[in-house]
Amino acid sequence: MSTSLEGLYKLDDLTVQDASATAKITINKDHIVFNGHFPDNPVMPGVCMMQIIKEITEKIVEKKLFMQSASNIKFMALINPFINPELELQLNIIETEEGYKVKNISKFEDTIALKSTSNFIMK
Repeated sequence: MSTSLEGLYKLDDLTVQDASATAKITINKDHIVFNGHFPDNPVMPGVCMMQIIKEITEKIVEKKLFMQSASNIKFMALINPFINPELELQLNIIETEEGYKVKNISKFEDTIALKSTSNFIMK
């Protein structure tokens, strides 16, 4: 994890069964990233969500990964760390010839915040 994102979230629970995984995280509302995104109205940056997906996938597959491509990225709701600090990420991880294809649904409570498909290659 890069130094600037260190401490952004805490992985509270990770359940992996075959190609499916569910991760529960808590966002650190006091992280420096929210000072600039945005003052007095904090919103989780989309790039940070993509990084979290990568890091959780790395933990599951036990390999360092690089995002090769992403498609169907749909930000459907704003994630305010003061209002909804607890997120659930549902990951479907499929091994490919090059690495891994990961389909993600991230949500807080019953609200879907992000849907995405990413292709990762090994570093």
